[in-house]
Amino acid sequence: MQLVVARIGRAHGIKGDVTVEVRTDEPELRLAPGAVLATDPASTGPLTIEAGRVHSGRLLLRFEGVKDRSAAEALRNTLLIAEVDPEELPEEEDEYYDHQLMDLDVVTADGVEVGRITEISHLPSQDLFIVERPDGSEVLIPFVEEIVAEIDLAEQKAVITPPPGLIDDRAEIASSRDSEDSQDSEAAQDSEDAS
Repeated sequence: MQLVVARIGRAHGIKGDVTVEVRTDEPELRLAPGAVLATDPASTGPLTIEAGRVHSGRLLLRFEGVKDRSAAEALRNTLLIAEVDPEELPEEEDEYYDHQLMDLDVVTADGVEVGRITEISHLPSQDLFIVERPDGSEVLIPFVEEIVAEIDLAEQKAVITPPPGLIDDRAEIASSRDSEDSQDSEAAQDSEDAS
C-alpha cells in the first residue's frame, strides 16, 4: 500500500537540497537516508534520499543524482510516496494511517449517524476528516482530541463530540452583549409599564 509522506517544496541553496512539507508522523523512518520513494508525477521518480537535515525548523532533503539548484527546483510540488505494509501500525497508540481512517462511520457520542469519512485533509495546523453525510453533503470535522472522542477500528467507527454548529446549522449563539441587551430592554419595558 502506498502512502504520501511528503511534498517537495522549493530548492534550498545551490547543491540540490529541497525543502519538504512532511505528511507523516514518522519522518525519521519514512524520510531517512537510503529510503527509495515513488513520486507523483511518476516521471520524476523513484527518488533515493541521500541526506537530510533540519534547517530553521524545516526538513531539507537531498536526493541521489540531484546535484544543483536547477535540478532541485524541477522537483518542486512532487509528492513523495512510501510503500507500506497494510498491516503495519504506527508506533504510537493514538496515531493512525490515513488508510485506517478511510470509510469509517462517524457517529456522535449519543449514537446519531453523521456520515462516512471519504478523505483526510492534512493542513499545517491540524488534520480534517471530510465526511460525506447520508444526503450527499459534506462536513469537515477537525481531527482533534476535543472533538474526536474515539477511533474504534474493530467497529469501523469514529465517535465525535461536536460543538454546536459543527455538524448542524442550529448553533446557539450566546454572548454577554445579547444578555445585556435583553436585560436593558426588559428594564426599559418595566419602566414604561410603571409609568
